[in-house]
Order: sequence, then structure tokens, then C-alpha cells
Amino acid sequence: MSHGWRWLIAKRILVPLSRRERTEAVLPMVADAAWSAGSTLRLFHVAPFPQMRTGPDGRVIAYVDQETDRREAESQEYLREVEARLDGVAVELRVQFGDPAHEIALEAEAFGADLIAMVTPKPRWLGPRLLGKVARRVLRRATAPVMLLRA
Repeated sequence: MSHGWRWLIAKRILVPLSRRERTEAVLPMVADAAWSAGSTLRLFHVAPFPQMRTGPDGRVIAYVDQETDRREAESQEYLREVEARLDGVAVELRVQFGDPAHEIALEAEAFGADLIAMVTPKPRWLGPRLLGKVARRVLRRATAPVMLLRA
């Protein structure tokens, strides 16, 4: 965690979510702070790059553009479901495709985030992997302070 007290006054908070319940563990804390301070939360999901799907016979089931549209719609639906639980908080939704750590850092800059609030997995052992791969890479790349919460 960097700049421990600054998150209390952050006006633009980026919250990366990965469709796993544990990534949502940060929401009660940041939603309460955002509501109190009149801040905006940007719920952000990074989906993997879509690929053409083929059936067992080799025929194309879905082209890349169809898969992109499908994944975008699924991701937006997920973010809208999360947004519905954040009553009274200003929320923006954003979906991007690519490498999560890279896209999180880029989105934080584009959004002008005062804070990136994310969850890191429970450590399985001590050492450099303590934070988790994505969290480590976000910490290295992001220009905004990063608040990490253990899942």
C-alpha cells in the first residue's frame, strides 16, 4: 500500500475487477469512502483477447469480432451487476481487452485516477510472489497510488 492516507480523499478511484468474488472484497471499503467524499469509482474489467472459435469438425463457430462483442457484453453485464450493489455512489464502467497489469496502468492514467484499489491473493508462501503477479506489475507500472487489500 502506498500513500496510506491519500485514499481517503481520492476523487477518482479505479477498481479493477476480474469476475472473481475475491476481487470484489475491496468494494465495501472504497464504496463507503467514495460515497462519503463524493468520489467516482471506475469499475474496470480486462478481458482476454478473443480468438476465433471452431467446432470439433474445424468449422468456424464464432469469428473474432463476434467473440469480442460477446465478451464485451458479458463483461458489461457483470460490471452493471456490481454497480447495482453500490447504491448512492458515482460509478463509471469500462471494459478493455489485453494484459491486465498493462491495461490497469493505462486506464489509471487515462481516467486520471487518484487511487487504484485492488485485491491481492492470500499468500501461499513468503517471498517476492507475496503480492500476486498482476498486483506486482501494477505497482511497478502505475503512476497513481495503489491500495492493496488481501483477499
